[in-house]
Amino acid sequence: MSEMKPGFARDWIEFTDPNDAEEIFKCDLTWLTSFWTCIYGNGCKGVFADRPNDGCCTEGAMYSDENDEARVLKAAQDLTPEMWQFFEQAQPKRPGGKLNISDKDSDGDRKTKTINDSCIFLNRKGYEAPGYTGSFGCVLHHLAEKENRHFVDTKPDVCWQLPLRRSFEVREVGEREYSVTVIGEYERLAWGDGGDDFDWYCTSNTDAHVGSEPVYISNRTELIALMGQDAYNILAKHCDDRVRAIKEVDARKLPLFVIQHPATLANKK
Repeated sequence: MSEMKPGFARDWIEFTDPNDAEEIFKCDLTWLTSFWTCIYGNGCKGVFADRPNDGCCTEGAMYSDENDEARVLKAAQDLTPEMWQFFEQAQPKRPGGKLNISDKDSDGDRKTKTINDSCIFLNRKGYEAPGYTGSFGCVLHHLAEKENRHFVDTKPDVCWQLPLRRSFEVREVGEREYSVTVIGEYERLAWGDGGDDFDWYCTSNTDAHVGSEPVYISNRTELIALMGQDAYNILAKHCDDRVRAIKEVDARKLPLFVIQHPATLANKK
């Protein structure tokens, strides 16, 4: 089992946003019908070899905007010392002040604070303390599970969106200009030069293509948050049709006419 090299063929579909005739969705069906799943705590090696239990949380999370930071701050106020390893370190310096959960990177952009080289919200594996009953991993994820919410409501945008990637393009057609929203895989290349530094990465790695449901179903809530319910309904229908076509190909051993994600395909062999 290994990570697939980038640049493999993909199937894409485009359709008009049902709520805006000048908006187009361009979606990667090869990724969305793959069987990737998060394997944090169950085989994830972490992006850096010397921190295998950090997953992709080592460098903290960049906030997308002020609203993103405000939402994370509000969620953090519900955390308790029993749940959160770094509860005390996050307490405000003065009574009534804001929780100390944010910092700036070298470019001055705001992000979650890091402690001992990992995100302040990452409970470390093996940590023990009197009264502490939390488990290792993202405490904001644990909070959502405890409150029967989805982590879309508690985690920074970049964290709940991964490994989905939403990007935007502008397309000129004659004298008209259309906005194109691209929904695809947040592959290693999407991280730019920083992606080359990762010792391990999951989206195109066969180790992580072991899900019981395709991505468009397992990540349904995230996709609806990214594109809206009506657009998701259209996408889901196309994905349903594609999954049926793949099963037909497999059952009858027909010539391949749909491109499957190579990491998912490798796990069938």
